[in-house]
Amino acid sequence: PSFPFVFKMIKDRFDPPKTSTEKEVREKYQLVKNHDRVGRLADTLEYSNVAIPLDRIEPELMEQLKQRCAGSIEFDRDQMVIRHIYIERRMEPLDNYLANASAAERRAAIKDYGNSIRDLAGANIFPGDMLKKNFGVTRHNRVVFYDYDEICYITDCNFRKVPPARDYDDMMSDVPWYSVKEDDVFPETFGPFFFADPDDMTEFRKNHAELMTPEWWKKTKQHILEGGQADIFPYSDPVRFCNCYAGEDDAAARR
Repeated sequence: PSFPFVFKMIKDRFDPPKTSTEKEVREKYQLVKNHDRVGRLADTLEYSNVAIPLDRIEPELMEQLKQRCAGSIEFDRDQMVIRHIYIERRMEPLDNYLANASAAERRAAIKDYGNSIRDLAGANIFPGDMLKKNFGVTRHNRVVFYDYDEICYITDCNFRKVPPARDYDDMMSDVPWYSVKEDDVFPETFGPFFFADPDDMTEFRKNHAELMTPEWWKKTKQHILEGGQADIFPYSDPVRFCNCYAGEDDAAARR
């Protein structure tokens, strides 16, 4: 846990409901590598055929690798060779960070969580799986997304409003009462993915309630399709020059 980097390997099989393949996941990572990350997507270093001495690997880890990533490893005498691996700078997962944060830190992180989703959307990126565990907090307290299994372009998504339930049975059903295509996204259902805690959800809604409406996503998508470019800043508003030095500029103007 003290190591400053995270090593990520692609599993042989994904747990339901995910249906991704290794090829698809590698394509997602390549998409991120070639895209404008707007300071909200963790950069990755990609390596092939990485040899690690067997005596450096704990038995528990070895068992996990054999069970979940057997297709990505092979053995050569006293070494294990990893055919393909990604390395990222280590961050604290957002859910862990929030569990130990002060009230002020918690409010700031919740706000930046929404800002991160907004910035990604402005850069034509839809994160897919927006659970807090898939976001990390950097050493500068910036919220960054790092799980790319389900990432896609905003312009490839069809943002829809949830159709009204036809009757009581529909409302009580544990399956949707409406048809859902592969590229359909229902922002009204995002709430449980964001926060289960009602206080956190209230805090999130103060700044980002529109992220749970299809209208906001449709507007963002249309802006991108028309060639628009969102204004995205890799730093907070208080440290922008127009705010930091506003007083000095006013004083200079008066002189």
